[in-house]
Amino acid sequence: MSTILVLLGSFILLLSINVPVAFSMVLACIAALLEHGAIPMSTVTMKLYSGIDTFPFLAIPLFILAGGLMEQGGISQRLVRLASNLVGHIRGGLGFVVVVAEVFFSGISGSSIADASAIGALLLPSMVRAGYPAARAAAIVAASTGMGMMIPPCLTMVVLGAMSNISIAGLFMGGFLPGFLMALTLMLLIYIQSVRGILPSATEARPSFREVLVSIRDSLIPLMMPVIIFGGIFAGIFTATEAASVATVYAFIVSFFWYKEITRKDLYKILVDTAVMTGVVSLLVGAATGFSWILATHQVPRMIGDFITAIGGGKTIFLLMTIAVFLVFGMILDGLPAILIFFPILFPIATAVGLHPLHFGELVIATIGVAIIAPPIGLCLVIICSIAKIKLSDTIQPLIPYTLILIVDLIVIAFWPWLVLFLPTVFKL
Repeated sequence: MSTILVLLGSFILLLSINVPVAFSMVLACIAALLEHGAIPMSTVTMKLYSGIDTFPFLAIPLFILAGGLMEQGGISQRLVRLASNLVGHIRGGLGFVVVVAEVFFSGISGSSIADASAIGALLLPSMVRAGYPAARAAAIVAASTGMGMMIPPCLTMVVLGAMSNISIAGLFMGGFLPGFLMALTLMLLIYIQSVRGILPSATEARPSFREVLVSIRDSLIPLMMPVIIFGGIFAGIFTATEAASVATVYAFIVSFFWYKEITRKDLYKILVDTAVMTGVVSLLVGAATGFSWILATHQVPRMIGDFITAIGGGKTIFLLMTIAVFLVFGMILDGLPAILIFFPILFPIATAVGLHPLHFGELVIATIGVAIIAPPIGLCLVIICSIAKIKLSDTIQPLIPYTLILIVDLIVIAFWPWLVLFLPTVFKL
């Protein structure tokens, strides 16, 4: 027990003095092993390597690179134009455009941070000019970004699937219906606020049929990327990792040769950014592997399971505790570190109480999506506020209704497994 106290105490202390999460985990592991004494220090290095020494993790740099190419290659502007022509004239106007654009763009970028940056930079100025208060415009973009984590391909799904041997293709397919549910509920709330005068009504003129066709034509090539990815996976042509390779080649051809909006200088920057992001994710995964191994070795998951059994409530209490844990720590630690630390602890308990692995995994990912935009310290919320050039505290009150509706969606996902499992069952994933 003293080893666990040293591990957790060191980790919390290091976080409190602003040591990065990955380094905090590694140093806490070293402190715990020094206290234990019987385990060689080389175990830390071995666990750092073993955590990322799996074939599915090859998909991470490839999806990051594909998303970077598509984002810099003029894709986001075309998708926003398509969303605007489809729903911009409906009551709710640009609020609807944000949600629909996020659905389109999430299926291409794979990264919530990329979504927040691209959609925020493109639409926030237009929303303010159309009469949206800056804080409420930022709140809508933030809520849409949180929802977008459920639209595959998603890097978090790749990491979670690789670390827990859950089918990545199953996670991709299982995210569609929960993601669409979250999008629809956000759009319903935006519509109600528009009717009540809280938001401006439709600000776009109804486009002509020709304008819609032109925007569809311009967006057809980028929208083919998710079709290629999922079509290949579900047809059994390639795995999710191999799909990442295909997506990268397709993104490069489209952005560099077709649209010609990426220069060699841009390509160099994209490659550097991909390397940096891959290093960050890999270090986090490796550090969390060692951290979780020490917790598992000292029977922490079993103790938590015994505690849940003791308080009663079974599956219901466990699901509510899961939402609470990942909401809180997803804000404090950021999404991926929270998953890397707590998912290995809670996953054995989830299977013990009878939860389907895909259902539990999707619930965790959906909860993290809400956590990273939740006030006061959600990472994507911070990014969006910096783009909008407003104080983070200004967005808290406007964001509350959107956060609450997303939490209601989390409860629906938790207690209605069919929403997650229907499509994977149909496609036998």
